[in-house]
Amino acid sequence: MTERKPPGLSFESWIDKQVREATERGEFDNLRGAGQPIPSGAADEDWWLRSYLKREGVGADALLPESIVLRRERERIQETVRDMPSEREVRETVTSLNDRIVSYLRMPSGPHVPIGPLKVDEVVQTWRGERDAARAARTSAVPTPASTSEQTVGRRWWRRGPKGE
Repeated sequence: MTERKPPGLSFESWIDKQVREATERGEFDNLRGAGQPIPSGAADEDWWLRSYLKREGVGADALLPESIVLRRERERIQETVRDMPSEREVRETVTSLNDRIVSYLRMPSGPHVPIGPLKVDEVVQTWRGERDAARAARTSAVPTPASTSEQTVGRRWWRRGPKGE
């Protein structure tokens, strides 16, 4: 297969010749999947790509240009850092993303998508606010003795649920 196409031969006839010769040599005998039905979904021209990605456990983001992947990661940074336990981890994650963005901006490729580095302190500030709000919601969800006594005293007529809601 490493030989070059002869100058007077068309590509189609050259390829047909190579396939015919390989068939005669038996190179297509005993291939994996020989004699089995064509997989379902094969009518879709990208079925093999979808099955490969699924088999390898790779997301479709791996096929996107770097600029779009970076833009998506930048937009989802709050979701990414939301459950991180420490500020140091949040700062490292944002700094790592910023390094990749700056590296891309130095040598851009693919479609031009406007993107810039994040401000680490702003992301940390938002992370702290969400963490504090979640902590406050957890502590307020546990009823205190004073609030439970108020609920058992009487229910307002416009509350339809059972007591305590």
